[in-house]
Amino acid sequence: MKIGIVGKGGAGKTTTSALLAEAFSAQGRRVVAIDTDSNPNLGISLGFTLEETEAVPVLPRSTLVGPRGDVSAEDLIGEYGRLTPAGPTLLSAIRVTEAGGGCTCGGHATVRSLLGDALAGSADVTLIDMEAGLEHLSRSGGTLAYADVLLAIMEPTHKGVLTAARTVPLAEELGIPATFGLGNKARLPQDREFFERECARQGVPLAGVLPYDDDVLDAERAGARLLGDRAAAVRDEINRVIKLLDDLVPVPS
Repeated sequence: MKIGIVGKGGAGKTTTSALLAEAFSAQGRRVVAIDTDSNPNLGISLGFTLEETEAVPVLPRSTLVGPRGDVSAEDLIGEYGRLTPAGPTLLSAIRVTEAGGGCTCGGHATVRSLLGDALAGSADVTLIDMEAGLEHLSRSGGTLAYADVLLAIMEPTHKGVLTAARTVPLAEELGIPATFGLGNKARLPQDREFFERECARQGVPLAGVLPYDDDVLDAERAGARLLGDRAAAVRDEINRVIKLLDDLVPVPS
């Protein structure tokens, strides 16, 4: 299963990506989590320190992965992947370290090629934490063209749902089989009702609604992984989303 996590800035993509990746891993799945943000922080949410996160090597740009390419997915993950305290293996696809360093198109090309290769030998679940916006759906070839499903993370605002609504037709054009909105930071029940109403109006299938939780905010403020005994209601909803995804794209246990 290849899952792309998208949405507008500040919606909670990285935290949600980490929670999903950790939950899949806790079920015994082999999980590869790919950070494609030019300001990468997924490693922190998966339990690395800042220094460990910045030490993860960046994938080589414009690498062709697969039988006809430069390297296999297994070799690429073996060389550039780093096992995190949360369980998933982390890959860092893009990092901007200097002004005027050029575009990040080569990094996106490597991710697209990696997703196009047969990953069954290395991962049961590949989860891609995308940079904010929609460019990864519009750039040549589409970074996420080989994804099985997209989750558009939404805050309980009109703009959050609108971004998800704009994602749906772009994903369909790329041939991605399924796209869902996933509500986040919801103060229940009023925000759940908002997501249900607005997603229905905008034509966005709703995968679930993650409740607001102070423990999540505390972990973000501390720059640390959300520990497993915290935010139980959030984790319960994450597991319900995983059940929905498993019904769509069965994954070996």
